Amino acid sequence: MKNILEVKDLKVSFHTYAGEVQAVRGVSFDLKKGEVLAIVGESGCGKSVTSQTIMRLIPSPPSVIKGGSILFDDNKIDLLQLTLKEMESIRGSEIGMIFQDPMTSLNPTMTIGKQITEGLIKHQGLTKEKAIQQAVELLEMVGIPHPENRIKQYPHEFSGGMRQRVMIAISLACRPKLLIADEPTTALDVTIQAQIIDLLKELQQKTGTSIIMITHNLGVVAEIAQRVAVMYAGKIVEQGTIDDVFYRSQHPYTKGLLQSVLRLDDDEKGKLVPIEGMPPDLLAPPVGCAFAARCPHALNICLKEEPKNKVIQGEHSAACWLMDERAKKAGIL
Repeated sequence: MKNILEVKDLKVSFHTYAGEVQAVRGVSFDLKKGEVLAIVGESGCGKSVTSQTIMRLIPSPPSVIKGGSILFDDNKIDLLQLTLKEMESIRGSEIGMIFQDPMTSLNPTMTIGKQITEGLIKHQGLTKEKAIQQAVELLEMVGIPHPENRIKQYPHEFSGGMRQRVMIAISLACRPKLLIADEPTTALDVTIQAQIIDLLKELQQKTGTSIIMITHNLGVVAEIAQRVAVMYAGKIVEQGTIDDVFYRSQHPYTKGLLQSVLRLDDDEKGKLVPIEGMPPDLLAPPVGCAFAARCPHALNICLKEEPKNKVIQGEHSAACWLMDERAKKAGIL
């Protein structure tokens, strides 16, 4: 299956009063057509910066894209080489995005109908009447009752779950080829989270849209994604299929994430195993492996030299010195 997106060696920094924060440090991944890829990791690992860079939404200054490429669609258009005006024609029409907090993402002074029809009129050239008709259909598609009446209301008249459904309707209005969902279930209760995930799965199956799911919720990942990329300190440290990452994980950080999730089938019910320590300061990233200071299996070389990404099998790969043949021969792990 062809790739709809190829991110290669992406590097993004932010210039602050304290110095240069290296938020994204050489991220590479691809997304196939019709696939759901989840990007997971702790807060501050660079997930949202990566997604916003794909959309070209990070403000410059203070941000600066230091290198890499983002190739989109069959024509392999490098999104980083487009002007902002050229990017505007792609953003919303071919690439949609669901943001973390719908209350701050939706305009409180505009009706829901106005916010949905805006993109339809701009990108698809529909008349106002046709756009309103399509907006009603979109609200009905995402499960909002009485859409003919709700379309005239404002964001504050909707619940949190309903606002998130509106955000999904806006992002899917122009039938984009790629949808980026940046923690779409944040601040929603568990029942509403399940409804939103079920809705995304259903819509993805109907439309065939490729999805990048940004989250730190491993339960959401298991429910919706086919492949997972694990980020730590601005880098992808492991990626593979759901089964690869959940059942055959190789990187100590991935194992730590999985152990820190409460499991109902665990013998020691209610007991969590935390990852000790704190993520590194990206104002001055460590010379070697960024996870070495927190890793229970760290070797001397981990502190001195950065590990290269190693293919384990098929699409499964990890960047860890424990994958090195010399470590295996020495019987480490």
